[in-house]
Amino acid sequence: MTTPCQVWWAAPVAPVDAPHLLPLLDDHEQDRLQRFRRPADTARYLAAHALTRLVLAELLGASASGLVFDRTCRCGQPHGKPTLPGGPHFSLTHAGEIVGLAVHAGGPVGLDVEQVRAMKDLPSMARHVCSPAELHAAGPPAPAEFFRAWTRKEALLKATGEGLSSPMNAITLGPEGVRDWTGGSAPADPVWLHDLRPASDYPAAVAGLGPVVPDVVENDGDAVLR
Repeated sequence: MTTPCQVWWAAPVAPVDAPHLLPLLDDHEQDRLQRFRRPADTARYLAAHALTRLVLAELLGASASGLVFDRTCRCGQPHGKPTLPGGPHFSLTHAGEIVGLAVHAGGPVGLDVEQVRAMKDLPSMARHVCSPAELHAAGPPAPAEFFRAWTRKEALLKATGEGLSSPMNAITLGPEGVRDWTGGSAPADPVWLHDLRPASDYPAAVAGLGPVVPDVVENDGDAVLR
């Protein structure tokens, strides 16, 4: 039996509306929060990082404000993807009015959500996201299909640790997940992929390493933040 993957969805939270969340953040997170110029970005960041701390603290029986994350990038600087030494794998994401967190004790995990919206140059963007095989088979996608492909591929890249430094168009998707993955960043082992839709016009996907999709359980993140 595989270990379930837990996903929490929540709405952004402005600092003025949730002063109880601010003390949970460490100095690095407080500094990042203060640097945002747009209130929407501030609200998404606060909700995502407070949700991560509260969920992980509950799972570990620890203090949310006392969790110490490792943010060491490949370049050695502290601006990489956060990890929690000794804790489960997790991935956070946000777009528009949705914030998400995935936690998987069974191995690396990647979560992504996007808001479907009009694109000024969709055919050009599609060449960066869709593989040549996908474009040859179906042509440039409509916006909803484009953002569905984006979420699936970004979730996969987050799970493998590559992030957007690796080209999305190296991945060819099929009905059952990944059909082909070319290039040096392609994982040697199988990967799993699961589609989600936390709200209308918000496609999302969660991915991880392994041949079998685990049970994916979605939870109410708003209740956690209250």
